[in-house]
Amino acid sequence: MKPEKKAHEQLVHISKRAALPAWKSWLIRLLSVLASLILCAVIIVLFTGDNPLQIYATMIKGAVGTTRRVWGLMQNVAMLLCVSIAVTPAFKMRFWNIGGEGQVLMGGLATASCMILFGDKLPPAVLLLLVVVASIVAGAIWALIPAVFKAIWNTNETLFTLMMNYIAIQIVSYFVYIWSVPKGSGKIGVINAVTQAGWLPSIGKYSYLLNILIVAALTVFMYVYLKYSKHGYELTVVGESENTAKYIGINVKKVIIRTMLLSGALCGVAGLLLVSGTDHTITRDTAAGRGFTAIMVSWLAKFNPLYMVLTSLLLVFMQKGATEISTVFGLNDSFSDIITGIIIFFIIGSEFFINYTVKFRSRKEVAAQ
Repeated sequence: MKPEKKAHEQLVHISKRAALPAWKSWLIRLLSVLASLILCAVIIVLFTGDNPLQIYATMIKGAVGTTRRVWGLMQNVAMLLCVSIAVTPAFKMRFWNIGGEGQVLMGGLATASCMILFGDKLPPAVLLLLVVVASIVAGAIWALIPAVFKAIWNTNETLFTLMMNYIAIQIVSYFVYIWSVPKGSGKIGVINAVTQAGWLPSIGKYSYLLNILIVAALTVFMYVYLKYSKHGYELTVVGESENTAKYIGINVKKVIIRTMLLSGALCGVAGLLLVSGTDHTITRDTAAGRGFTAIMVSWLAKFNPLYMVLTSLLLVFMQKGATEISTVFGLNDSFSDIITGIIIFFIIGSEFFINYTVKFRSRKEVAAQ
C-alpha cells in the first residue's frame, strides 16, 4: 500500500504564496506584458507578415500620437476610472455589483432629462445644480433597489444587478425615441447645441479638463474613504466575514445599503460627466460597456483606487491602439481584438503567479518521501 500512495503523489505542487512586496507584484505584471508582446509578435508575423515593431509603434501613435489623442485618451481613462472606483466599495464588501452599466445610464438619463425639460426655463447655475443632483440621485436609487432586496431578503445581487442593466437600457431607449430629433429617428442629437444649457463648463480651451479633475478628486476621496474612514473599515469587515461584523456590532444591512448608495451615486456622476461633459446627448450605448470593463479594472488593481489609474490607462491605451492598427494596416477589428485579448489575458494570468507558487518535483524526490 505504501508504494501505491507514493505513485499518487503530485509532481506539480501549487501553494498559496506569502504576500509579495508591491514592487515584486508589479514586476511580475510587467514581465507578463512583455511575454504577451512577444507572443503577439509571433502571431503577427505568422498570420499577417507585418513587422510587429511597426504594429506596436502604430498602437502608440494611435493612443498618444497627437495632442488631441492624448486628451481623448485621458478623457476615456477618466470615465473608465470613475465607474471603476464607483463599483469598488461594493466589490470590497463582497457585494457583486454587476449593475454599474445601468446605474451610469440612469444617471445620464437624469442629466439629459433636466437638460431637455428645463434647458430654457432655469438660470444656467440653477440648471447645472439640478443636473448634478438629479444624476447622483438617479444612480443611487438604481443601486439602492438591489441593495434593499439583498439586505432584507438575501436575494442574489449578481443576477439582480445584471437584470437592472437591461431594464435601464430599455428605459433609456424609450426616452431616446420619445425625444428623438427628427421624430422617430431614434437619435436625440446634441442637446441644447446653441445655448449649451446644462453643459459642464470648459476650463480654458480644454473641454475635458473639468471631467478629468473631478475624477481625480473622486479617486483620492475613494482611496481615503476605503483606507482610513470608519465606513471603509466596516465594509471591509463585512466583506471578510458577515458573522464577524455582526459579532463586533456592525449593522450589516445598514452597511450594504449605505455602500450601494455610494456606488450608485458615483455611477450617476459618471453618467453626468458623459452626458453633460462629453457627449452632450444620451443613447443606450452611452456607458459603452464601461460598467463591465470596470469590474476588470477594480479586480486587477486589488480594489486600490490609486492602482486603478494604471489599469484603466492600460486598458484604454490598448483599445485606442487596436483601433489604429486596424485602420493603418487594413486588419479587421477581430485581429486587433485578438491582440488586445492576448495582452489582457496575460495580465490577468499574472495574478495567479502573484498569489500562488508552483513547485515541480521529480519522481525521485516523490519516491524519497
